[in-house]
Amino acid sequence: MLPNAIIPPALAGHGPLRPGAELPQPRLPHIRDLGIAYLLAFVIGWNREREDHSAGMRTFPLVAIAACGFIQGTEALLDAYPEGRARIIEGVITGIGFIGGGAIIKGGGEVHGTATAAALWATGAIGIAVGLGQYHVALVICLFTALTFFVLSRLKPKPKS
Repeated sequence: MLPNAIIPPALAGHGPLRPGAELPQPRLPHIRDLGIAYLLAFVIGWNREREDHSAGMRTFPLVAIAACGFIQGTEALLDAYPEGRARIIEGVITGIGFIGGGAIIKGGGEVHGTATAAALWATGAIGIAVGLGQYHVALVICLFTALTFFVLSRLKPKPKS
């Protein structure tokens, strides 16, 4: 049951959000979307794991499904309130930025982990896009991120020993 404090005044006592009412839960589409977010992020995480980076096959899919889950978990409550949905998205983006900040390491006059941090941010965007039903956006982000790591990393000069 939702406390009255978080039920928007326009909906209090009306429709599916009246006090004591259960929110509708379309389970199968949510499970499908979480699976899509997981698989798209796994491609990126697999590359980071293969390259022996700190974040890899566990971190990237978790970021994607969490971002997707935040969108899905609030959709019934915020469907009629785009400002509220925008705030959730802003919070997810900010949170992923903090996670990415933790992946960046500065030592010995060098900075490492910026590509991993950027990839974590892109993975969050994948989860958000899937959560919003924008599968084509999620797929393009995944493809561009994977291409960046698989193709452009070969062009990067190797560090001097």
